[in-house]
Amino acid sequence: MNAQLTFLAEADRPSSRSSSRRRRCLCASRPSRSFHSGVSRTPLYAAEHLTRQGVLAARDVDRIDAFHDEERLPKDFRSELDDYVRSGFDRGHMAPAGDMPTAQAQTESFSLGNIVPQERTLNRTLWAAIEESVRRLAIERGDLYVVTGPIFQGAEIQTINGRVLVPTHLFKAVYDPKSREGAAYLAPNVSDAEWREIGLAELTTIAGIDAFPRRPAGTRTMNLPEPRSYSRDGASTRDSRRDDSVEGWLQRSLERFVRYVVREILRAIF
Repeated sequence: MNAQLTFLAEADRPSSRSSSRRRRCLCASRPSRSFHSGVSRTPLYAAEHLTRQGVLAARDVDRIDAFHDEERLPKDFRSELDDYVRSGFDRGHMAPAGDMPTAQAQTESFSLGNIVPQERTLNRTLWAAIEESVRRLAIERGDLYVVTGPIFQGAEIQTINGRVLVPTHLFKAVYDPKSREGAAYLAPNVSDAEWREIGLAELTTIAGIDAFPRRPAGTRTMNLPEPRSYSRDGASTRDSRRDDSVEGWLQRSLERFVRYVVREILRAIF
């Protein structure tokens, strides 16, 4: 087993109180796993191991949106692209595309098995800032485990296309194995969302999931960084060194085209 996935082995995966009858574990080449519910037709969570080198490698992977149905799941268990058409919701990643250190891993992150209906403003502002803040924290600390998922609260849950449940809240739990600290971001799935920090025990109470069941006793509460909107590290450095000649432009265009072709091939495979 890849060393990056050791923590995410079967015995170590987050534990959930939801029924197991319509759940599936989705494993992929990326350093993450997700656990999917055929009731909500969304992931229950995505678990990742973020390292400094992995996040820095992800900075060099150009994003090419390639959302696709998750055909490893039974058809009745999964959402489909048509469910999101004119739904008013974004297709929100649980394991973010920006965390993925290779083109193949990023392609796999666009599987609908990794997606929940997310309010558009939240997805593109606060939640994007939370994702980037966690990436920067991984660069700073070198090694983090992250579990991200939806929460469904209340007797009546909104759906899209009458079949995919819309989360009422989203969480992103973070654990540092070196300092033995952990905490979670929690935000309602609304346009004017305000986040709050909660401890891992409170997350279990609210979400019904123990994000890091093998964490040692005495785990301290982490002081999570304030979410901010960032430009990606390294972008300005690359731009300042960019060859702006015609030859340089042609070279960059060719590289983008090659990456696009590779991405489409991977999308056809996965």
